[in-house]
Formats: sequence, C-alpha cells, structure tokens
Amino acid sequence: MKIDHSQPLEYSTHKNEMNILGFWIFLGAEIMLFATLFTSYFIYENRVGNGPSGAEIFEITPVLIETVVLLTSSFTIGLAINAMRLNRPKAMLWFLGITLILGATFLSVEIYEFVHYYHVGATLQTSAFTGILLTTLGTHGAHVTFGLFWGIAIFLQIKKHGLTPETANKSFNYSLYWHFLDVMWIFIFSFIYLKGMM
Repeated sequence: MKIDHSQPLEYSTHKNEMNILGFWIFLGAEIMLFATLFTSYFIYENRVGNGPSGAEIFEITPVLIETVVLLTSSFTIGLAINAMRLNRPKAMLWFLGITLILGATFLSVEIYEFVHYYHVGATLQTSAFTGILLTTLGTHGAHVTFGLFWGIAIFLQIKKHGLTPETANKSFNYSLYWHFLDVMWIFIFSFIYLKGMM
C-alpha cells in the first residue's frame, strides 16, 4: 500500500480516496431518502383527521435542547478531525467522545419526545400527519443511533491501533455522516417544528 505523505492521512492512499468518493455517493442516496420523507411530510402535514396538529403537540424546550446539542456535536466532530490532522490522537479521542455523549443526549431527549407524543395520542396510526411525522423523526433518530455505534467502533479502533490511514479514513467518513445528520436536523427543525408551531 503506497502512502502519499503530501496528502492528509485520510486521503493518503488510492483506496482511501475511493472510499471517500464512495461515501459521498452514499450520502447522495441518503439525501434522496430524506427528500422523499420531507416531500411526504409536506403532503400530509395538514391531514390530521381527529388527531392533534403539530401546534398542539410540539414543545419548544426539547426541540431547542436537541438542536443545540446536535449542532454542538457537529462542532466537536470537526475539532476531532482537526486534531486527527494535527496527529494528536488523544485530543481526537476526547472530541470524538464528547461528540458521542452529545449524540446520546440528543437521542435521550428524542425518546422523551416520542413518549410525550404517545401520551397525547400522536401515534403512527392516529393520522397521516402523525404517521409521517414519527416516520421522519424516527428515520433521523435511527441514523443517529447507528452513528453512535459506528462512532464507538471507531473510538475503540483508534485506541487500539492509533491513527493509521485506515482509521483516519473511517474517522473522516464518519465526520461527513455526522455533519449530514446535523444538516438534516436543521431542515427538520425549520420545516417541521418551527413551521408546525406557527
């Protein structure tokens, strides 16, 4: 395996470059998935039937906590990649660990939110609106859950093997994935929660 030392570690082999290209293509497919969910949401958002509307069930406090926590995690994963490029594995692991804690906090608040929806009668079967709302939020939450397990695996690999072209490549792709989840959350926050509270 030929390593190009003029490139950042995550791009330092041909295989790594292809992995990153492939991951961008994967994210393109993920964009289409979320675009489909958002389109479905916009079609069904006013079809509440006998169930509650967004204005009746959305609570601003948990949504703001989720938003601040997830956007902060985007910053900390950026600091982790910066530490990686400076060849500071301990600092990288600290920032990656903080990112994972923030991700777990986000999921905890989202679980609270889902329990709240259930108690106010907003379930998958209540109406077209609640069905697509919970599907969209649940899909994003499932992605965050997967991201937590993936991040833990990378954390353990770096702890065991240190920063290598392989672990750096995985970490960089992971950071792209995490930033993608944050961007999707901005759309959820803006076009589902804020719009629904008005």
